[in-house]
Amino acid sequence: MPSSRDLRRRIRSVHGTQQITKAMKMVAAAKLRRAQAAVTQARPYADTMARVLGSLAARTEQSHPLLESRTGTRAWLVVVSSDKGLCGSFNANLLREATKVLARTDRWESVEVVVIGRRASDFFHRRNWTVVHDERDTMSKVSAVAGARLGAMFIEAFDSGRVDEVWLLYNRFVSLIRQDITLERLLPIKRPSADAVPAEGPPVDYLYEPDAPTLLAWLLPRHVEAQVQRSLLDSAAAEQAARMTSMEAATKNAGDMIDSLTMLYNRTRQAGITKELLEIVSGAQALAD
Repeated sequence: MPSSRDLRRRIRSVHGTQQITKAMKMVAAAKLRRAQAAVTQARPYADTMARVLGSLAARTEQSHPLLESRTGTRAWLVVVSSDKGLCGSFNANLLREATKVLARTDRWESVEVVVIGRRASDFFHRRNWTVVHDERDTMSKVSAVAGARLGAMFIEAFDSGRVDEVWLLYNRFVSLIRQDITLERLLPIKRPSADAVPAEGPPVDYLYEPDAPTLLAWLLPRHVEAQVQRSLLDSAAAEQAARMTSMEAATKNAGDMIDSLTMLYNRTRQAGITKELLEIVSGAQALAD
């Protein structure tokens, strides 16, 4: 059984850890409010643009390189993780899903990885997968131009023929206690399915001003950039939600441990006092005899 001194030291240590986890929870809550506001503002723009472009792609007879599916199966998998840990299973579940996706041989003939975030960077650099681009500091603070910069890089790789498909894998923020791992194709841009076309047939084409090729050449890259920016903001908000939940659980566990150690300390102290009293009584009885 540990001594009373050892138990007091351990209680102080756990109490200090509890103060740290409580402070980290408060910081994560403040960051989550800002990240959630950014996601709330970005989602309507990205979703509306995707809906408008889907309708446009269904109506128009014009073609664009970003809409054309290719026969090749060279792909980039963009994995968006966090820069820091202490957020529960946020990164572990994402990287486990990335490993499963990369291990599938029926999807692509060759696949290379684009990592965003220190956790994904450290993970894949220790594996045999080819990392073509590494963004180690992007997720520490998602800037307003990060999506445009990365989207332009993906478009350039797709247009040049280096890859035939670009896929995004990230944590989508749903609520404080739920983050969904999402895999979606970024390039080529997905056309609406046949089920999305009304039963009476495809709608009539739009009237374009300026011409359709010029309009598509401007809208489609903006769509790609908006989807990348939305995924980064979603991942940042999901990270803070996961960290807040994790730190709240750690704070509660520290409190339970302090209660358990305090009870053990009191029992140990009481046992020591009882032992000393017994020794005093026994000594007094021996002297009296």
